[in-house]
Amino acid sequence: MIHVWQLLLLFGAAFFGGVSIFLIKKGDHTKQLKLVLSFSGAFLFAITVLHLIPDAYHGNDNLVGVFILGGFLFQVILEQFSDGVEHGHIHHHEHDHHRVFPFAILVSLCIHAFLEGMPLAQGYQNQLVFGIALHHIPAAFALASVMMVNKVSKNKMIFFLALFAIMAPAGYFFSDTLSHTAAFNLQQYFNRIMGVVIGIFLHISTTILFESSEGHQFNLRKMVVVLLGISIPLIGFLMEM
Repeated sequence: MIHVWQLLLLFGAAFFGGVSIFLIKKGDHTKQLKLVLSFSGAFLFAITVLHLIPDAYHGNDNLVGVFILGGFLFQVILEQFSDGVEHGHIHHHEHDHHRVFPFAILVSLCIHAFLEGMPLAQGYQNQLVFGIALHHIPAAFALASVMMVNKVSKNKMIFFLALFAIMAPAGYFFSDTLSHTAAFNLQQYFNRIMGVVIGIFLHISTTILFESSEGHQFNLRKMVVVLLGISIPLIGFLMEM
């Protein structure tokens, strides 16, 4: 059973990660976002490799790899609608010379977050909760940036950010409800659901880490942030051995 503080962390990280855009000077968005993205991408990649992938194969289900590939490809499809907001891409959208908010971005991000919350009903709480929460901070920030450049009102921005923030907890409650029904044994399918989430995480984290820097220049700050993001899960992993 997931704890209340973990649900609050999932909601709060996404919501306040988005509304923080109101506290940052215009023009500083991109610079701040890139550093947060680099850290979250490294952290997400590390917990996926060190914890999630090994644990997903504990049940000796040979189809887990198929679901990992499926999650990876599903994220590719989602990004055709989200424009890569998950890893910090910010675009302007115009219609008849007026900027409008592209609802396909919000819908795809909500589906993405809902799926990530589903495996929380059957364990992995600490690693997965922190990974999802950390990943949703820059995603929500980028979503808020998209809304801001497309002239969405402040009240609507807050509503849409709250909707996105509630999706991961909603995914948890949905799968938890299914797991307590006689007609559906979540444990039987858990590793496969986890495989889909692993595929999503692998796509997002590697996209963040391996996208070219501006001018293909070495960036010391980004390197330090990436090493820090990898070190935290690695230290925790070594301490558990």
